[in-house]
Amino acid sequence: MSTTVLKIENLGISFGGLKAVQDLNLEIKEKQLYGLVGPNGAGKTTVFNMLTGVYKPTTGNFYLDGENLTGKAQDVINQKGIARTFQNIRLFNNMTVIRNVMVGLHNRPEFKCGVFASIFRLPSYYKTEKAMRQKAKEILRIVGLEEERNNLSCNLPYGKQRKLEIARALATNPRLLCLDEPAAGMNPNETADLMDIIKFIRDEFNVTILLIEHDMKFVSGLCDEVTVLNFGTVLAQGKTRDALNDPEVIKAYIGG
Repeated sequence: MSTTVLKIENLGISFGGLKAVQDLNLEIKEKQLYGLVGPNGAGKTTVFNMLTGVYKPTTGNFYLDGENLTGKAQDVINQKGIARTFQNIRLFNNMTVIRNVMVGLHNRPEFKCGVFASIFRLPSYYKTEKAMRQKAKEILRIVGLEEERNNLSCNLPYGKQRKLEIARALATNPRLLCLDEPAAGMNPNETADLMDIIKFIRDEFNVTILLIEHDMKFVSGLCDEVTVLNFGTVLAQGKTRDALNDPEVIKAYIGG
């Protein structure tokens, strides 16, 4: 029987009188690829913001491997094992590709280096730096960016910037990886390549993945289950094919 990685119970948030998300319940199993979909303004990114500590939920709780992380700070949640990418790419544009990934590695205990060693450039500093570079290269190889490692991230084409953001999130060694529209702006070849990368990450790194995506072909090709949101409430939930073919879901997407 699969272990539950993420459990959400009656999660909700209000901004003034507006209930942006209400009564969200879902359970994601280990190594599952799970989709969170819905029309624009449905509340999907708001859910991600609650799960990663950007927003503090008004109601309900969420648990990672049974531990209640509701209302915890962003850095604490990340250290516990939840990482994310953003709908609008947020890279360090004036850093090289490999340095962007190394930023993610700083959160891991095996790459901690004391302040004294860093200031005075002691041998332990160079040893840690070398280990981080090697690990960053391995992660970049997974997303097909190893050859770009010394280029500035701002000089990468859009599709590769998307992959770099995934690599940086993966560097934090997450238990749950939240991807916010990872295929946005990609051409069909890039999208197909990204699907393979996401499956590889799930299988080889034992990572559970929750993704927001508007490309329903992408969702259908990756996710075995989805939750469909509309105006902050659950419209449908379950097996991907069944949920996406629900008449109410179709109506919400096309209107009328």
